[in-house]
Amino acid sequence: MSASSTVVGRPRAARIAPKPPCSVVAAAAAAAASAVTCRRPTIAFAAGRPRRRNAAVVAAGAGSPSAPTEPAFTSLIPETLEELDSDEELQQLHARIQQEGQAALTREEQQRRQRSLDRLGVAPFGQVLKASGVSPLVRRPTAVFQLNIGLYCNQACRHCHVESSPKRTEMMSQEVAERCVHLMERAAAAASSSSSSSGTGSSGKLIVDLTGGAPELTPQFRQGYLVREARRLGHEVIDRCNLTVLLEPGQEDLAAFLADHSVRVVASLPCYSAENVDSQRGGGVFRRSIAGLQALNAVGYGQPGSGLSLDLVYNPGGVFLAPPQAKLEPVYKQELADNFGITFNSLLCLNNMPIKRWADHLVKEGKLEEYMALLVDSFNPAAAEGVMCRDTISVGWDGRLYDCDFNQQLELGLTTPGLRTVFDVESLEELTGQRIAVDSHCFGCTAGAGSSCQGATS
Repeated sequence: MSASSTVVGRPRAARIAPKPPCSVVAAAAAAAASAVTCRRPTIAFAAGRPRRRNAAVVAAGAGSPSAPTEPAFTSLIPETLEELDSDEELQQLHARIQQEGQAALTREEQQRRQRSLDRLGVAPFGQVLKASGVSPLVRRPTAVFQLNIGLYCNQACRHCHVESSPKRTEMMSQEVAERCVHLMERAAAAASSSSSSSGTGSSGKLIVDLTGGAPELTPQFRQGYLVREARRLGHEVIDRCNLTVLLEPGQEDLAAFLADHSVRVVASLPCYSAENVDSQRGGGVFRRSIAGLQALNAVGYGQPGSGLSLDLVYNPGGVFLAPPQAKLEPVYKQELADNFGITFNSLLCLNNMPIKRWADHLVKEGKLEEYMALLVDSFNPAAAEGVMCRDTISVGWDGRLYDCDFNQQLELGLTTPGLRTVFDVESLEELTGQRIAVDSHCFGCTAGAGSSCQGATS
């Protein structure tokens, strides 16, 4: 069967059954529909609802009087660097980047995905959308202004589509940050004008989504410029937090800073067991993540009536799709509350995108074609209708514009010539109606319940 003759994917009988995610058997009825299981945590922390106490004390590992006192945490960066330096494959990758350049490796990655789809007899993503009756992928008015303000991170997760680590030094300049604030000002003014003329009182403000790397470790975040200015203009601010950053030296007041500015925290926690988290994110990360969550709870995050939103992000640890959020969220809430006294608002379930480190891992395991087949066989037109690129604009640390964060990492820019950076537009309204750039990795956002930075899309 040729690549051009097949549109949606292989016959249903050839589907690959997704493995169950994270393991604790839920109620019998739920388990029959979707086995959501995860090993119980083995690390001892104080149980029960945390008292409202100083976040720095919590981050240092203080438990209840009956629990053993945890030693203060030191920086995770030396451990991450040691792991990076001992990883022979990663060293070879860095050598190739220096010799051939990142663009060459990105092209090679794209070609591997396309070869997998060709062998499966699958048409290009754009043709699949059209044949499925999905609305044309064009940009709607921008609702989410996502800024990747730096690639520096204290972790080096194996699924990271940004390939962040302590060795990445790219960070957003003051000039680019000021231009982003200018666009926020224009958006706020347009929203105010629209609200006044319509008399609806609708805010129409942006969601300013700050990501990285660990965005908190960049000057533009830590000095508060982007956060303060966005909040001054009335925009909602999201901090994409890896949790362990709260325990880094110099970040003792980070939880309080976030609370003072009513920043919504969206935090990565791919499971509620140490084994699963540490295998994906690095040794000791689970223990630090729990302490980070306790620090956020201590200043009010995730607590009823506080107005401080704390959402967690799950992503699979293997070659399977994220489960339904509605099934996994109550399991997360019970496990974290019972074992660590942690509360949070919502769980967002995201699929792993077949790019960068996750793509490298799939190639190493010989499972890239299997994963691409799973994504294609799980294509969901309803999820495609809600993909985030329709109303999100992604800005790189260097000011370049993209339709989404995944396109950004693949250097797949906007389709309109002349609109390359934040300096090429005077208003985000200029981007409305543009055709969205797509490629084979986009099947990751349309599989199952769909996947976006805001969670499921259907």
